[in-house]
Amino acid sequence: MLASVARTARRPEQNGDLSVRRRIVGLTVLAAVLAIALFGIPLAAGVVKYLLDDERAELERIADVSALTVSVDLARGRTPSSLGNADSTVALGLYDAAGRRFLGAGPAGADETTALAARSGEISASHDSWDLVVAVPVVEDGQGTWTVRAATTRAEVFARAAVVWVAMLGLGVLVLGLVLAVARSLAARMARPLEDLAAAAGRLGEGDFSVRTSPVGVTEIDAVGRALNSTAARLGVLLARERAFSADASHQLRTPLTGLRLGLEAALETPGTDHLRDAITAGVAATDRLEQTVEDLLALARDATSQNGPLDLGALLDEIRDQWTGPLAAAGRALRIHPAPDAPPSRASTAAVRQVLTVLLDNAVAHGAGTVMVTVRDAGGGGVLAIDVADEGAGITTSEPELFKRRSGEAAGHGIGLALARSLAEAEGGRLLLARPAPPTFTLLVPADGGPVPEP
Repeated sequence: MLASVARTARRPEQNGDLSVRRRIVGLTVLAAVLAIALFGIPLAAGVVKYLLDDERAELERIADVSALTVSVDLARGRTPSSLGNADSTVALGLYDAAGRRFLGAGPAGADETTALAARSGEISASHDSWDLVVAVPVVEDGQGTWTVRAATTRAEVFARAAVVWVAMLGLGVLVLGLVLAVARSLAARMARPLEDLAAAAGRLGEGDFSVRTSPVGVTEIDAVGRALNSTAARLGVLLARERAFSADASHQLRTPLTGLRLGLEAALETPGTDHLRDAITAGVAATDRLEQTVEDLLALARDATSQNGPLDLGALLDEIRDQWTGPLAAAGRALRIHPAPDAPPSRASTAAVRQVLTVLLDNAVAHGAGTVMVTVRDAGGGGVLAIDVADEGAGITTSEPELFKRRSGEAAGHGIGLALARSLAEAEGGRLLLARPAPPTFTLLVPADGGPVPEP
């Protein structure tokens, strides 16, 4: 399923979907276009209004100059003969009191704007027609009102506005180009961590539980990366635990199965009902121990051990005495158990401690010699419970790191049991040590107060 998700993540454009890079670039450019439009359209309209107002002011200035020239002629008693110089794009005309054009260019009769200026004696300007018209009245005492009319077309204004619009459009295109470049760079920076996450998810889906992602400084992406790392770690631990369970179970079940088989074979070779009954009774007890071992291993593999009460050390020592006295006695060896009345209580898992001691006793029976001694003592002033398992064998020559290494090639028969025992001890916050190589003595330290055992 993870592999399928990862393959989908690596094909972002399948079925019409856009990649993260394209989405970021597209949304950024769209936002830039909207911002430029929202700013540029009102600005373009403002440019036109400004140019129209500027053109009206220019027409009024030209008309005022012409009106001054006409006024001078009238004051000297001369008939106006000239309107002065004007821009070639401006049409100047002089209208008499009757509304007829007397000089210049323009309609033959006074238009509404010119007539309004003549009637009111004030400057008048048009706002509705296609032409821009400004009329300035020239009042002559006793002879009525003359009017100077200045006009030009709005096309001149829009031609000037078009130049400004082109400049604005070019600036907008330049800004969009810069935004596009920045958006592509940002999209690459944002998409690369997501692509790395997709690749990591693909490796995780293919079974590589060692995959890890590095933080990139983006809160949301880092949160996804941490979740992926945590998932990979949990899956790796779970798979390793499940793979190790079969090896651990076979190791822990080998001794009781061997004992059960030997007992049944001995019963078959020894005639008599009493021997058969004893063999069946021993077989039932061995089966119970097998069932207990399987339950312990399953609980430990699933972290489902009970922590509701303290370790029942007395019952555990009784189990050890019942289980190992017979096999040792059959080999001409003895079992000595030395409990400590003042041993501190511990909340370590009974299943874990049972399996650790089973490994140590199994090794003592298989590889040791002489009497096997189990000693319980207080190793830390009430804070650490110690259980020593020793025998009278020749000693251990393998180094401690190799001795507890799983499946070590130089461990001389060890490689599963001791590694399992140490891992179980450490899972309970304890430690398993080779206290003395000769005679071989192993010490299990478990916390008595719920805290971890300190380093020696």
